[in-house]
Amino acid sequence: MDASNKPRAAKLHANEAERLKALRSYGILDTAIEPSFDDITKIASYVCQTPMSVINLIDDGRQWFKSEIGFGVRETPLEDSICAHAILEQNFLEIEDTTKDPRFDCNPLVTGIPHLRFYAGALLRTPDGLPLGTVCVLDVKPRVLSTAQREVLAALARQVMSQMEFRRALHLSDRLQRNISRLMAVAGHDLKQPLQVMIMAIDRIRRKLTDEKDRERLGYAIDAGMRMAEELDRLAETSVLDAGFGTPSLRSFPISDVFESILANWSLHAEAKGLELVVVPSKAHVVSDPGMLRAILGNLVGNAIKYTDHGRVLVGCRKHGNALTIEVLDSGTGIATEQLTSIFDAFHQINPSSEGLGLGLSIVRRTAETLGHEIEAKSDLAHGSHFTVKVPLAASSP
Repeated sequence: MDASNKPRAAKLHANEAERLKALRSYGILDTAIEPSFDDITKIASYVCQTPMSVINLIDDGRQWFKSEIGFGVRETPLEDSICAHAILEQNFLEIEDTTKDPRFDCNPLVTGIPHLRFYAGALLRTPDGLPLGTVCVLDVKPRVLSTAQREVLAALARQVMSQMEFRRALHLSDRLQRNISRLMAVAGHDLKQPLQVMIMAIDRIRRKLTDEKDRERLGYAIDAGMRMAEELDRLAETSVLDAGFGTPSLRSFPISDVFESILANWSLHAEAKGLELVVVPSKAHVVSDPGMLRAILGNLVGNAIKYTDHGRVLVGCRKHGNALTIEVLDSGTGIATEQLTSIFDAFHQINPSSEGLGLGLSIVRRTAETLGHEIEAKSDLAHGSHFTVKVPLAASSP
């Protein structure tokens, strides 16, 4: 390749040394593939309808992919990087046709395989404004994103940056563990809002599509977003308990308040899997912490839906003396007898190939212990699982 045909390398960032130092502080370079980041590239590809999507970090002399769809490699030389140009932008870079842009018309990824023609990237930026990389989508044909697609891509970039912030916090000294836990609890809660905006934007796009396959793909993206929301909930709940400020606020309230919340939060998940979620109404009043009890039952119901492929998940309750026994039953795969003693351990997964961190039942046990509620698990590989939580009845319970 002669000098006139060499790709035009991006200029270095004005604070390149500081930028690289910030990037390495996250401890993410050269880490393994992880489902939580792969979900984001899947959503980006589904929403923008592109064959390629990447979570890209610009390192010294290379661009490295934390997650990628359609490329088949984890890194490329920096001089081939379109994202290296993107980090010099304010927030977003979109190139409708790379062959008509003098910055990229000689790029080997444009002139050769995979013959890139379209690029759109939303910036990954640290809280103090340093650009680290992008969440980007690419195509082999020219195109233009819609406003809604750009908004979702920007929301996904914020989500990646938030996950990276979590990781950097986790790498701090043990002496900072309490502060880390507080940060994660607050962040895990606050991050739900942009994630919900993203899910709503995807659903808005899906409703306008007429092609059934496209609608199905975006349905997968919505499901991935909801899984991310569940993990944020679990992260926040775990952090609250770790930080020591999960002291229960016990009071009398109708169990129907919690049951209505369970229906509102989990009906869509059950419907997406073709399951029936049945919550039997009750007029009973119990003494507990409403938020913590919601966390217990929400995790039990979420787990039941996760491991049930057909049939239903049932939530009901029975009075036994001065206690109300709340039951969560499913028609799922069940749990082997040898696993029943360890299912409440942190990071234990009933199915090792399943998604998530394996924190759900650990949160259930620890929260139940904090509240003083007795919890039991029974299971049959032929008929599913049966979890019970025993909660004190209020004195005036009907």
